[in-house]
Amino acid sequence: MKLVKKTRKSPQWNRRVFGRLLVLIIAAIFVVFAGRFIYIAATGQIAGVDLTKRSHKKYEEDTVVRAQRGTIYDSLGNVLAQDTNAYSVYAVLSHDYVGTNKKPLYVTNKKKVAKILSQYLPLSEAKIYKQMTPTNQAVYQVEFGSAGQNLSLSIKRKIEAQKLTGIYFKESPTRLYPNGTFASHVIGLAQTSKSATADGSQDLVGVMGIEKYFNQQLTGEDGYKNLMQDSYGYALSQKQNKVKVAKNGQDVYLTIDSRLQSYLESLLTTVNKKYKPVSMNAVLMNAKTGEILAASQRPTFNASTKKGIGDIWRDTLVEDGYEPGSVLKIATLSAAIDSGNYNPNEYYKSGSVQVGDKKISDWQTSGWGTIPLSQAFARSSNVGMVKLEQEMGSDVWKSYLTKFGFMKKTGIELPGEVAGSLQYTRPLDQATTSFGQGINVNVMQMLQMTSAIANNGTMIQPQILAGVGKRKTIEPIKVGQPIKASTAKEVLQNMEDVVYQDYGTGQVYQIPNYKVAVKTGTAQITAPTGGYLTGANNYIFSVGGIAPADDPKYILYITMKQPQQMTDSAETILSQIFNPMMQRALEYTKKAEKDKQQQVKLPSVLTKATKTAQSELTEAGLKTALVGSGNLVVQQVPSAGSIILPNQRVLLMTNGAMTMPDVTGWSKNDLLKLSQLTGIQVEIKGSGYAYQQSLATNGLLDGVKKVKVQLK
Repeated sequence: MKLVKKTRKSPQWNRRVFGRLLVLIIAAIFVVFAGRFIYIAATGQIAGVDLTKRSHKKYEEDTVVRAQRGTIYDSLGNVLAQDTNAYSVYAVLSHDYVGTNKKPLYVTNKKKVAKILSQYLPLSEAKIYKQMTPTNQAVYQVEFGSAGQNLSLSIKRKIEAQKLTGIYFKESPTRLYPNGTFASHVIGLAQTSKSATADGSQDLVGVMGIEKYFNQQLTGEDGYKNLMQDSYGYALSQKQNKVKVAKNGQDVYLTIDSRLQSYLESLLTTVNKKYKPVSMNAVLMNAKTGEILAASQRPTFNASTKKGIGDIWRDTLVEDGYEPGSVLKIATLSAAIDSGNYNPNEYYKSGSVQVGDKKISDWQTSGWGTIPLSQAFARSSNVGMVKLEQEMGSDVWKSYLTKFGFMKKTGIELPGEVAGSLQYTRPLDQATTSFGQGINVNVMQMLQMTSAIANNGTMIQPQILAGVGKRKTIEPIKVGQPIKASTAKEVLQNMEDVVYQDYGTGQVYQIPNYKVAVKTGTAQITAPTGGYLTGANNYIFSVGGIAPADDPKYILYITMKQPQQMTDSAETILSQIFNPMMQRALEYTKKAEKDKQQQVKLPSVLTKATKTAQSELTEAGLKTALVGSGNLVVQQVPSAGSIILPNQRVLLMTNGAMTMPDVTGWSKNDLLKLSQLTGIQVEIKGSGYAYQQSLATNGLLDGVKKVKVQLK
């Protein structure tokens, strides 16, 4: 047997083979990497990701610069609505949320958190604990509904001071309404939108009133900062930075006079509590210009706390149509006189009149016997008005309804205005419109109609806007000449008879030292099943008045629907609003005429030494207050050129650090000026004048977001 000898490779040969194989593998890897590098260098992409953009992203910081919503002011420069910030609290429950060294950043002691939060939120300790113990263990975080929203900076800081692990806050813009229940449906509301912006925040959107009507003008345009920085967070070359300045919304100025508005709110509240009507409306208008000086309704709400907002959402001054009743007899009498169909010495039988198959009665169903037409208006005789309508003819009467602007919107700058309607097919319909039934109107249309009587036949449009961006001088907007000047004077005399003749229905509206002209109204309310409601209180009671009658300056119109506790006559109830409101307005006129002779045009003191500026303003009869301890004036409020009254306070910001002035004795208006000048929210409590402040005099304002001031 022959043995085969096995050959064995030497170790040197094995090493050579292995070395060559290794070189080939390394070369292959190098070729792959080189190819990959060449591809990336050529395309600038990897896995569909743009590396240049990714690199920029790593070294840049995007910041949204929030724009401020415009402020709403009254005619005196007082703030009615302005931007501020609110906070929402939430609790992180997920144990995945940890910091360095696995330190828990979630809620670790739910009972402690619930106990402390219950001291600051309108929720019980048990309720908070339950919300933080959901059945679904996968819940990452929980919020606390409306109870945990719209928190002030003060409440946020108090909660933060408790150092609760897992409790965090979201900041969001909100709207501050410093006057609470104050023309709430007119000014309206701005609320955070449901959709978030690019940075996760939410914009404010007007949803009611002026806030809604001028939402586009009030809304600003956000800016941004795109800053290049190194890995340590330091800014790189300024040339690479991109900055777009935020454009704040425009301010809106209204014709509302805060002094008169506050008084009207007080009067309405008192009457509302005592007689409990289903609803009320009241508007005071400048008879010469159409400026709405005060306007409100009941039910209403507190715009600051939102209390009562669920009672009624719409602005009944423009969004509700209703049958006006006898105040419309102003138009009926005007039309009859102007068309030559009125003979004041003609007699007619009062009490009732048959029109078709329907009997129309006077409010005093037995009537007053046979009386002259000259007494029909002052007595508020329906039968007398039907006679005038029949003598005019339906076509003539309808033409005057059109001339007076009914069935057409007035165009006042408030959302949702209705045009009204007219039922006018049968002789009965035509007859009932003569005393304000069968026709639907809104409050502004009634004011517009009455303005023709106050302006020698020229009708003017109600106005509530005094300017967007800046305040403008209000000029009357003439919307027609429905009647001659001689007609207006004769109707005005008839309105005086309502107050001063012993047979007039409005004797209770007499105001000492002033001559007043009014027309009272009582309108039936349509029943859901057809026809009209019955019962002593199932009416819309109203009064429209002009004062002084010999030189009209104001028109005041009030409606009251179905008082539930009617312990006094309708005229007595409404006079509790009409008389003091009109008297207050007339007294303001006297004072304003006196003040006008003493008005001061504010000079510019910018860049002047503080002592020089104070001296100049003191010589002009003005008070001054410094915000800061510098030696030069850099800002002033009010601005130069403003027309103000003597003894008003001018705030001067100086160079250097901002410091808190001593606000003792300051008015609410002065404090709002301070907020405007510094950009710091001033939380005002109480009424009267300042006597206590949360930040000491000369305390630094830098970094401060809110200062509390107590008035008394």
